[in-house]
Amino acid sequence: MSATDARSRAGQADVAEQGRICALATRGVRDLQKVTAAHPGLFSADTFDSAMLGSVATAIAFTAPWHSADELRITTRTLLWVFAADWQVDYLAVSADDVRALVAECLAVADGADPPAGRHLARLLADIRDDLATVPAFDRLRPVWRDELERMFTAVAREWDWKKASGAPGGSLPTLDRYLDNADNLACSFVNVTHWVATGDGNCLRHLDELLTVGREVQRVLRLVNDLATHERDVEWGDLNALMLVPDPVLVRDRLAQLTQRCHGLLDPLAERDPRQADYMRRQLAFTAGFYQVSDFWGTR
Repeated sequence: MSATDARSRAGQADVAEQGRICALATRGVRDLQKVTAAHPGLFSADTFDSAMLGSVATAIAFTAPWHSADELRITTRTLLWVFAADWQVDYLAVSADDVRALVAECLAVADGADPPAGRHLARLLADIRDDLATVPAFDRLRPVWRDELERMFTAVAREWDWKKASGAPGGSLPTLDRYLDNADNLACSFVNVTHWVATGDGNCLRHLDELLTVGREVQRVLRLVNDLATHERDVEWGDLNALMLVPDPVLVRDRLAQLTQRCHGLLDPLAERDPRQADYMRRQLAFTAGFYQVSDFWGTR
C-alpha cells in the first residue's frame, strides 16, 4: 500500500468516526427535544433554539464518543439543565431573594425532596436525580454530586451579587483572580461529576477525587476560552466577563496559556492511571477551543 493510500484510508476512518459521533449527537438532540417539550415553562425563551440543543448534544458526543447515546443521555440532559439554571438566575431573577429561593428548591431536590409545583428548574433536576438513582454508584456518591451542585449555585449566586454591586454607586468588579476562583459558576465540574457517576467504571470512580481536582483546573481554562469568545455578547446582555476585569486583553490570553499548560501537566500523569478520563478532559479542552472559534451555545436573546 502506498503512503498516499494509507493516508486516504486513515482519513476515511477519521471521517467515519466523526460521522458516528455526529449520529450520537443527533440521538442526543432528539432526546433533548423530548425534554424541552416536557418542560415548556423552562425553555420558552428564544435563546433555547434548535441550534442550542444541537450544540449541547454535540459537545457531549465529541467529548465522550466511546459511550452509546443511551449512556450519554443523563450527561446531555444535565448540560441542558445547566443552561436553564443560568438563564433563570442571570436573566429572570430580579432580586437576591429570587436567587436564594431557586437555589434552596434545587438543593432540597438534590436531598430527595419533591419539586414545588410550578417550579420548572427544580422539576427537571428531580428528573435527572431520579435517572441517576438507577445507577448503582449513586447511593454512595450522591453526597459528592450534591456538593458539586451546591458549589455551582454558590458561584452562580456570587456572580449575581457581583453584577448587582458593580452597577451600584461606588461598586466595583472582582479581580481576575477572584473571578477565576469562582469558575464553578460555569458548572463544568457539576456536569463532569454527573457524567462520571452515570457512566464511570470502577477505575474512574476510584480516582474520582483526582478527576474532580483536575477537572476544576480544566474548568478555569474553559471559563477564559468562553469569555474571550463571548465578550461582545456579555457586554450586550449585562454579563460579567474576564475582559472587563483587566486593562489589557493580553493579560487574559497570557493567563489562559498558563492555565492550559498547567492542565496538560496534570493530565499527563492522570493518563497513566485513567487514560479514558484524561482523554475525556483533553477532548473537553479541544472541543471548546474549536467550537468557540465559530459559534456560541446561546441563541438570540
